Amino acid sequence: MEQYNILIVEDDKEIREGIEIFLKSQNYNVFKAADGLEGLAVIEKNEIHLAIVDIMMPRMDGVTMTLKLREKYEFPVIMLSAKSEETDKVIGLNIGADDYVTKPFTPLELMARVNSQLRRYLRFSNKGAQSAPDDRVHVIGGLELNEDTVEVYVDGKQVEMTPIEFKILALLIKNPGRVYSAEEIYERVWNEKAVNTDTIMVHVRNIRGKIEINPKEPKYLKVVWGVGYKIEKQP
Repeated sequence: MEQYNILIVEDDKEIREGIEIFLKSQNYNVFKAADGLEGLAVIEKNEIHLAIVDIMMPRMDGVTMTLKLREKYEFPVIMLSAKSEETDKVIGLNIGADDYVTKPFTPLELMARVNSQLRRYLRFSNKGAQSAPDDRVHVIGGLELNEDTVEVYVDGKQVEMTPIEFKILALLIKNPGRVYSAEEIYERVWNEKAVNTDTIMVHVRNIRGKIEINPKEPKYLKVVWGVGYKIEKQP
């Protein structure tokens, strides 16, 4: 199995080495730099698959570094930001960063973001021989469903689904924008004629609670009143 190279660009030695420990535990190769200039130098000499870049650093900050590397490279960049750096974080995303993690963060949160961004990058760039075929992995905005591994991720974090919830979500996400009636969902998921479609409403409510930031104002799973349900296409 191929090992992937991850660059940590962080001026705080303790944070830098802490991230390194967890990345190596996941079998990643790790490169380190203390500022943006060092980070760019590492990128020029090594094949990097993902970079974790702090925003506030001496000599060259993370936003400037990301802007410069985007002139030549397409690998994902995850920015590390303090809560007080909200404006810089938005700027970073606008100029090419793929995700951000706010300090303080847990190692599990960062690893989930790293794994999610790498999966997408390797899949779409065809760099990962082990990556799943595109027609089995469905991505809508920050929502990702993998039919082969039977996994669902929301913004890089894995979400646990029951088998029925997974089947309903898979049906809807494979045809974003299409509206399915409760009867059609029941017949396709249970493989029998619909008898009581109230159960669909219950499952939809449970799915929303797991994939939506605010289930009362859903971003993904929408109701078309009087017709049925759909996964909303994302810009």
